[in-house]
Amino acid sequence: MWDATALLRLYADWRRSRLDGEDGVAVQERMALQLVHAARHTLFGRHHRFDEIRSVADYQARVPIRSYEEFWKDYWSGSFPRLNNVTWPGLVPYFARSSGTTGGTTKHIPVTQPMVRANKRAALELLVHHVSNRPQSRVLAGRNFMLGGSIGLDFPAAGVAEGDLSGIAAATVPWWARGYYFPPPALARLSNWEEKTTRLARESLDADIRSIAGTPSWLLLFFERVQELSQRSNRRLVEFYPDLEMIAHGGVSFAPYRARFAELLAGSHAETREVYPASEGFIAIADRGPEDGLRLLLDNGLFYEFIPVDELGTAMPTRHWLATAEPGVNYALIVSSCAGLWSYVLGDTVRLLDRAPARIAITGRTAYSLSAFGEHLIGEEIDRAVTAAAQAIGASVTDFSVGPIYPADGARKGHHLYIVEFAEPVAAPQLATFSATLDRTLSGLNADYAEHRSGDFGMDPPQIVRVARGAFAAWMKSRGKLGGQNKVPRVVADPQALRTMRDALGATRELGP
Repeated sequence: MWDATALLRLYADWRRSRLDGEDGVAVQERMALQLVHAARHTLFGRHHRFDEIRSVADYQARVPIRSYEEFWKDYWSGSFPRLNNVTWPGLVPYFARSSGTTGGTTKHIPVTQPMVRANKRAALELLVHHVSNRPQSRVLAGRNFMLGGSIGLDFPAAGVAEGDLSGIAAATVPWWARGYYFPPPALARLSNWEEKTTRLARESLDADIRSIAGTPSWLLLFFERVQELSQRSNRRLVEFYPDLEMIAHGGVSFAPYRARFAELLAGSHAETREVYPASEGFIAIADRGPEDGLRLLLDNGLFYEFIPVDELGTAMPTRHWLATAEPGVNYALIVSSCAGLWSYVLGDTVRLLDRAPARIAITGRTAYSLSAFGEHLIGEEIDRAVTAAAQAIGASVTDFSVGPIYPADGARKGHHLYIVEFAEPVAAPQLATFSATLDRTLSGLNADYAEHRSGDFGMDPPQIVRVARGAFAAWMKSRGKLGGQNKVPRVVADPQALRTMRDALGATRELGP
C-alpha cells in the first residue's frame, strides 16, 4: 500500500494555517447566509421569506426553533421518502436512521450530497489534527478501521437509500480512499453484530491497522473479542495492532472509559481523539489534548445556535450564536445545515469553552438529565461522578444506567438507582466505597443535589446494583439494538421502565435504601 501521509501532511499544513487565521464569527455569519441563499427557492425557504434575509438577526426573526417531530409533521412526512425541494434543493438521496440516545422512536434524518461532502471533509479534518499533533505519523501507510453498524442500505423509493449513517458513509467512500479503509464491504455489510465482530476481529489481526473509530463501549467489547481470538495473555493493544496511531471515539462520554483505554494502550504510541459526529452533521473534533474540549467545525455546512438549557421549551427562548454565546453556560445546541435542517434542536447540550477558536465541551443530552426531586443533575456531572467512584475502588465501568426511584410503601424520600456493569469483579465493601464517592462527588459538583442530600433530608443515598459482565450487551441484543450505532441509555426517567430494565439485566438489590 502506498503511504499517502506525506500528501496528507502538506494538506494539514495548509489547513492549519487557514484555521489559525479563522475569524469564527465572520465564518459562521457567512455560513448562515450561504445556507439561506442555497435554499431560498425551496418550500421551506418560501414559507420563511429566505430571499429577504440579510443577517443572522433576520434569520432568527423569521425561522423558529423546531424539533425533529415538528419538522416531520410540518414538512417531511407528507412526501417521505421522496423529499424534493422541500427543505433543501433537489431530491434528498439518503436518510440516516436514528433513534437518538434516549428515545425509541426511529428518526429519518435527511442526508444530502452537500452533507455527504461535508462529512468527508470532517473525516479529513480529524486526520489533519492527528498529523499536526504527531509529526512522525504514517497514518495513511495502513488501514483505518471504522467499527460501525451494518452498511446495508434499504431503498424505499427510486433514487433514495436509507440506513445507518455508517452505511451511507461506506457507500460514498471515494475510490481513492477505499484502499485505506477497513473493513472490506462484504464484511461491513453483515448485520449480525456477534458474527460481524468475530470476523472483524479475526481479519483485523492480519491487517495493518493505523486508526480505529467507534463508540467506547462497543470498542471495548470488540477488543475483548480480539483478545479471545488471539489467545494471548497480554491484553494490550500494541500486541495486536503494533502500528496503531489513533483511537477516535464519540457518541458517549469518554470519562467512565478513560482509565480502561489507558490500560489497553499501555506501551503503545497511539493517542485517543474525541469526535462529535451526529446523523445531522459532523459538529466538532478534538484538536488539542483530551481535556481541552472540541473545536467546532465552523465552515463545513453547519450554522450553530445556542439556547440556555433552562429556556428550552419556553415560548421565546434566548437565541445566541457564536457572536453572543457566553463561555461557561450550559446550552442546548441548535443547528441549521446543508441537509435542510433549520434551527433544529439537536438534542445535545454543550458548554462553550472559548470563542477564538470556538471550542466546546459536550455536557449531555437535553433528555439526559436527572431531576426527579429537584436535584437538577446534568449528564456531565453524572459521568464525572461515576468516573470518580470507579477510580476510588480501582475498577472500570463497562456501562451503566441511572434513574429515579420514587417513595413507596410509606417511605418519605426517593433515591437514585444506578445499574452498573464493571469490567472486573467488585466486592460489597468496594460497592460501599463506590456509592459514597459517587454521592460525595455529585454533592461537590451540584449545589441542588448537595442540598437534597444534606442530612438525608430530601433524598436517600444512591442505590447501586451490579450486573454480570456482558449483561448490557445481552439486553441490547434482546431489543434488536446490538451494534456500534446504538448506545445504552444513561438516564431512564420512567421508574417503571428502570425497574423493568433492572429485572431484564438480572440485577438485584445490593447496596442502598
